[in-house]
Amino acid sequence: MEKDPTDVLKKELKILVQAIIESDAENGFAENIDRAIQILQTLKKGGNQQSSSSTVCPQEFNCPLSKYIMTDPVIVSTGTTYDRSSIQKWLKEGNRTCPVTQQLLSNTDLTPNHLVREMISQWCKNRGVGYPSPERSWKEDWLTEADYDLLLSLLKKLSSSTLAEQKEAARALRSLTKRLPSFREYFSESIESIPQLLTPLTEPKIDPDLHQDLITTLMNLSTHETNKQIVAETPMVIPILLDALRSGRMETKSNAAATLFTLSALNSNKSLIGKAGALKPLIDILDEGHSLAMKDVASAIFNLCIDDENKGRAVENGAVRVVLKKIEERVHVDELLVILALLTSHYKAVMEMVDLGAVSCLFTLIKETNCERNKENCIAVVHRICLRDGSKWKEMREEESRYGTISKIAETGSSRPKRKANGILDRIRIRRSRTT
Repeated sequence: MEKDPTDVLKKELKILVQAIIESDAENGFAENIDRAIQILQTLKKGGNQQSSSSTVCPQEFNCPLSKYIMTDPVIVSTGTTYDRSSIQKWLKEGNRTCPVTQQLLSNTDLTPNHLVREMISQWCKNRGVGYPSPERSWKEDWLTEADYDLLLSLLKKLSSSTLAEQKEAARALRSLTKRLPSFREYFSESIESIPQLLTPLTEPKIDPDLHQDLITTLMNLSTHETNKQIVAETPMVIPILLDALRSGRMETKSNAAATLFTLSALNSNKSLIGKAGALKPLIDILDEGHSLAMKDVASAIFNLCIDDENKGRAVENGAVRVVLKKIEERVHVDELLVILALLTSHYKAVMEMVDLGAVSCLFTLIKETNCERNKENCIAVVHRICLRDGSKWKEMREEESRYGTISKIAETGSSRPKRKANGILDRIRIRRSRTT
């Protein structure tokens, strides 16, 4: 006998309520509450909308994150579509990647997907189902009076003359701003709160633990969308982050780089951070090759170099040499190839790649790797080099003659690398015909 869907939902709700009572804020608490609310809403509407196979929506209409039908579909920079409330929650939790593709997001813009919305609307209309109302955007709970008093007390302690009190307050703020969005949100509403937080970092000598905790707190704050502009535009913030990149211990450097990456998701901040001189210390850390900081540093450089002026700054500060060296050492190849491909739109960068033997390095990598994305970025760089500089045609012809490297991509690659590979092959043929 088929189970009543309402009974199934009630049973799941009972289990969730027990889990909510017994769990803490870091152990699936929010997810359990979200699911419980969804079940309550379904029960309120009748509990059996999904019981008929005729009203089970196509999988493509479900959000990849929530697994429920999308009420407000939006597209992220990788081209993947999500429900607005779900991807907003993902971004506000500090995530920097597309959940489906795992690619770094070049920005956090959310573009309405009118086509998918219309398709869902038509599907609902054809089946006599009402189009679901968009859920309100994910919103953090406001601070309670006790939370507010605690926060003011901790900020006040940071201006205390006792180092032990400052360190205790910094540790508490680091923990609270990591776990509770409401504490992060407060800083967007109080102009003086960020300078208060960073007061100890204006002293000539900084305790390393205190330094690390305050930079990490700043990183936590920067993950909140409404904080990005106010944090970056607070005059003391960028200089403090650059000092952390130059003189902090390695975890502090890594978190400073992560903060710059997160802040630079806002396009207006890219130029601000670049003009402040952030690319030089980031490239220096990349050159040093500390594994703890490499990924955050590479992410920050990539995001900043989306801005054309910052590409020039990166090239002037030795980015091409350092990135190629690390690729040759097979260090964080995925992230660094993306940066190299991004820099090829700068003429001076391409000339430097030619001088540094990038073509040979990239052909070797194409033959070694099984990663299609890396092959795509390699062939994109080689293609740009062949358009800008004619000195490497002999090397390309020899590579193709000996290994058929370019032909293999033209035959088996996806559409974009195929197009690049065929473009190179066409030019090789044209040049060969001119010389015979």
